[in-house]
This record gives sequence, structure tokens and C-alpha cells, in this order.
Amino acid sequence: MYAIVEIQGQQFNVEPNQKICVLNIAGAKVGDEITFEKVLLVNNDGAITVGTPVVEGAKVVAEVSQVELRGKKIKVFHKIRRKGFDKLVGSRQHFTEVLIKSINA
Repeated sequence: MYAIVEIQGQQFNVEPNQKICVLNIAGAKVGDEITFEKVLLVNNDGAITVGTPVVEGAKVVAEVSQVELRGKKIKVFHKIRRKGFDKLVGSRQHFTEVLIKSINA
């Protein structure tokens, strides 16, 4: 069984007992249980249900396993040629790791 769920504007293909990293969820603490209601597709042993746009009554239950993970550093370089201007800026995105407990469809 798997489902395609939308979490903060991103789509994830999830299965039970799978860990995924999503964009930082504000106010989440380790051990909190989170329910995702925007389920776009559910495959239950070959029986595929596609939502228009979401599957009615379907939800994905997850538990927060880690908070404030940091992703890879992304470097942005700006340059204006022939003007002697260049600037290098780096940033790291914050993530929350969640464990998918069940898919209810």
C-alpha cells in the first residue's frame, strides 16, 4: 500500500514505516502525531483510487521523529561583469523528519 500526499506544496510518495524529510513544520516537537489530509492517490494492493483533486476520507498519519534537520548548503553567486561586483551567499534549508505510521483510505 502506498499513497501520494501533498505536504506544504510538495508531493511525496509514502508507504507505512517510511521516513521522509519535509520542509520545517512550525511548532512540531519530537513524538507529535501529525495528520495529512491532502491525499492525491491511494494504491491499496492494486486498487488505485485517484482523487479529484483529493481522495475523500483518506488521510496519512505520521509521527515527528526529528526536528530542525539542516539540508545541504546552497551557494548563490551574483556578478555584474565589468563593474567589479561579485557576491557569494550561502543558505541551508531546515527540515523535519517524519515517520509514516499508517495510511487510512
